[in-house]
Order: sequence, then C-alpha cells, then structure tokens
Amino acid sequence: MLASINSMGLSGIQGYAVTVEAYSADGMPMFEIVGLPDAAVKESRERVRAAMASCGLHFPVARLTLNLAPADVRKEGPAYDLPIALAILSSMGVLDANQMNGMAAVGELSLSGSVMGVRGALSMAIAAREQGLSGILLPAQNAEEASCVEGLSVFPVHHLKEVIEHLKGIRPITPLVARAYSDVLRDRKTACDFADVRGQKGAKRALEIAAAGGHNVLMIGPPGSGKTMMARCLPGILPDMTLEEALEVTRIHSAAGTLDACSGLMAERPFRSPHHTVSAVALVGGGSKAKPGEISLAHGGVLFLDELPEYDRAALEALRQPLEDGAVSVVRVSAQAKYPARTMLVAAMNPCPCGNYGSKTQACRCTQREIARYLGRISGPLLDRIDMQLEVSALPVKEITESKLEEPSSVIRARVQEARARQQARYGGEITCNAALTARQLDTYCELDEACKVIIERACDRYNLSMRAVSRVRKVARTIADLAGSEKIERAHLLEALKYRNLEGDYWK
Repeated sequence: MLASINSMGLSGIQGYAVTVEAYSADGMPMFEIVGLPDAAVKESRERVRAAMASCGLHFPVARLTLNLAPADVRKEGPAYDLPIALAILSSMGVLDANQMNGMAAVGELSLSGSVMGVRGALSMAIAAREQGLSGILLPAQNAEEASCVEGLSVFPVHHLKEVIEHLKGIRPITPLVARAYSDVLRDRKTACDFADVRGQKGAKRALEIAAAGGHNVLMIGPPGSGKTMMARCLPGILPDMTLEEALEVTRIHSAAGTLDACSGLMAERPFRSPHHTVSAVALVGGGSKAKPGEISLAHGGVLFLDELPEYDRAALEALRQPLEDGAVSVVRVSAQAKYPARTMLVAAMNPCPCGNYGSKTQACRCTQREIARYLGRISGPLLDRIDMQLEVSALPVKEITESKLEEPSSVIRARVQEARARQQARYGGEITCNAALTARQLDTYCELDEACKVIIERACDRYNLSMRAVSRVRKVARTIADLAGSEKIERAHLLEALKYRNLEGDYWK
C-alpha cells in the first residue's frame, strides 16, 4: 500500500517542500530509505520503530520503502522522523493519509515517542504557507516561533500518540493563537542601560550617532574605561525591529539552533560577542553543513569584538566583504547557502599591550616596537570599513562614584527612532539606514555645499583619507544632521563626523 505525507526541509534559512512516501509490500522484511538521506535520516528507522512500540503499535513485517522527494536534494537531520512514522502508519492502514491533506508534519522522535524540537521551524512554516498548505504539525517547543505565520494553523505536538489521536478525531489538538507583535515588543527586556554608565558623555554621543545611522564603531581606550559596558548597552538604544526584521532574525537563529526552546519571535536586537579565539568559519559561517556564522547571527543587531587585536588575522579579514555587502555566501562541497549579515560592527581594543599608552593616569610599560606590532595586527582595509573611531579615556574615581543621574537608554532610543524615521521617509524603503547608502545614493542624499567640500579636501590632505573613508564620513555627517533635524549637511555636522576619523593618524601613523 502506498501513502504520502507532506513535510518540510531546510536549506540555509530557506524552507522547501518534501514529500515522504511509504510503500509497503509483501516480501522479505526490509526497511529502506531513499532520496539522498544523510546518516541522521537513515537512523530514523530505529527511532521510528521504538517510538511506535512505545505507542503500542507493531512495526510492519513487510518490504518497506521510504522515499523523500525531491530525490535530488540531500535531506539532513532528524526532522523527518514524525512524517516518516505517519507515512508508515498510513501505509499500514492505521491512519487515513487523507487526514493529512493540506497539512505538513515536522519533528524528531525519541525512543519513547516524544516529539522533540528541530532547527528552522519558522522557515519551514513559512515555506508551508507558500506551498498553499493550511496547517503544520510541529514540536511543542518550536510551535511558538512559528505561530506568527499568518494564514497557517500551527498544531503543537508533544508525543506521537497525541498526533495519532488528533488525526483519528479522538482528541483534536488546538492550534496556537499568535500573539500580537506589539505585545511581543512590550515584553522584551534590555540587559544593560546607559543610565548605569557614569560619565563618558562623548562616547555616549558617538554611540547614539552610530545607532541612529547603523555605523560601525571602534573604541580605543585603557582597561576599565567602560568600552565593553557601553557596547552591551548599545542594543537598548537601537530602534525597534519591524515584524519583517523580527521574522528574518528569528529565522536565522532558528536555523542555527540558537533559539531558546518555547520562545517566540525575537523582539530584542541580537548582541553577539564571540571570544577572540573564534575561527574564520565560526565568524562568517561554514562548516560541513554551511551553518550561519556570528556575523549572520548578529544580523539586525550588534557584533561586538572585544580585544580586537587578539583575534586571528584571517578571521578579521574574512569580515571585510560581509561588512561591505551586508550578506555572506557560504559554499561547501556538500552544501551552500547565502545568509544576511547586515550588522553593526562594534570593536574595542587597548592602545597597547599593557593598555596604558596615552593614559593620563597610568604610565605605559611598552616599547614603541611593541606598540607598533600590537596595532599592526589590525589591517588598513579593515580600519577603512569602520565608520567611527572613538577614543575612550579612563575617568577619575570622583566622577565614577558621584551619584548624579545619567540619561537612560529609553530617552536615547527615542531620539534614535526619530532619526531612523527621517531616514526611512527619505529613502522610501530602498534602504533602512544611512550606513547602507550606495555610491550613487551618496551623491543624491549626502550632497555637500562649497564650504563643506573645502573642509573635506583639507581633511583628506591632513589625515590621508581614502575614498571609502570620505564616503563613510559623509554618511556619518548625514546621520548627525538627521539627529539635529536638518535636511542638509551643515559645516558643524561634517566637522563632528571628521572628529571620529582622526585616530588612525594618532595611533597607526
């Protein structure tokens, strides 16, 4: 007897339709899975056999063939356990396959029959809706993230027996009701607040500009000056994610398997802080299954690299193209994928190995050769892709301990949201922020008057700015103008933007 069940697969962060066909015939007992299954899919035969036994069902003593169509696409992972079990039960006559018309099933089975979570549930649910399906059976711990897909009924399942009873009409499963995205935004929690950062008004101002325009930032300063703390506060002042952004960010984390169990959409912008021993593959993505890297997991949020010179040179150089393109293509022998990587790069470093070079409170113990070798670990092309270079000085103890109130993140975020709203109205949906301006758009939206052109020319002569650096100065100046509510870039805006490009001359030259 032939039976087929709809299921879903995952390629990168994109879901695709998979049909699980089961054919049971008389003959020597055999269980064969075809359709380019990997080792995890082939092992499903033992998981399905034990899960059916746990539900009091006998595995068929017959010649059983399972086909996963399309047969020319490699199937990976244990997400096909549940549809395989349902296809076998339908071929045995225990279930009516017609009960699954218009529905898909995804889930891993334990030996006891429990349905366990899978990666990429949100992408699979979106693909199911695009295929015209009306519902999907998902593990309970993945159902919440997929419940936001409009036009698709998401049925949370805990056990294989529960699915069987649902399809037989004995005990129907109630589909989840999606939460309004406004409620999700209201319930988010911010880990760090700028109200807890004492002093550092100049650094806070620079980070506000960076958040308003989506600019990359490098902070240089001695240990304990607050660089890491301010970087962790940055997601709290970034503008709220739209529903489309939240869906994309959640899809990436779901595909990577980093989404918390039973969590819904991600409303808080991601903050990723990989250790300096991270490899190039872990940073930009790859591996045997072409998984997303840290720069993609930080999409829509902040990628924070603390102690920047300590990172592997090859890993840092691998960031150059994704930072420019906003996406990364991962190609391997057995898999390939393209992941979004539009993120804010925020880096922090000491000015020298001991950390006190240029400090007003501590004496530096390093030689000039040691300092030059330390700073030389950061390449010029990577520095060129950082919009703002910020010097963070150590504060006197009195300024840290005094109890005056600091401006909270909520107030700063309100100004950032206003600046982003001006940008979105100006660009009409072409891009989301000033940092994403192309060369052609730069001439249209960042036009300089004659006085500003003279300033730029003098800055190029003094600081030896490259054409890319000049473009990034103009983008930062456009953001400063947006924060000030100005439609045109004025002299003061350009001078402030240039202030954030002079550290190369102080440290690297």
